[in-house]
Amino acid sequence: MTTLFSDTHPKMEALQIKLLREAGPARKMEMLAQLNASARTLALTGLRSRYPQASEAELRRRLAGLLLGEDLARKVYGEINHAE
Repeated sequence: MTTLFSDTHPKMEALQIKLLREAGPARKMEMLAQLNASARTLALTGLRSRYPQASEAELRRRLAGLLLGEDLARKVYGEINHAE
């Protein structure tokens, strides 16, 4: 078996793969939800860094642009209302 990640010991990687294969559907969905929450948190942290004066509403709208694509986000949520 070849390793997927160069920074992970092959035995540990094999164990991770084994545990993922043994996880039930509910556990896999829970892990996916946690990954999505982490990705949103990281994205919002980056947006706060880039737009320190932005309101929470503006940050949520910018996040929608990242997640949905700007065209769809504009159709659904409207234009970005910049902080005053």
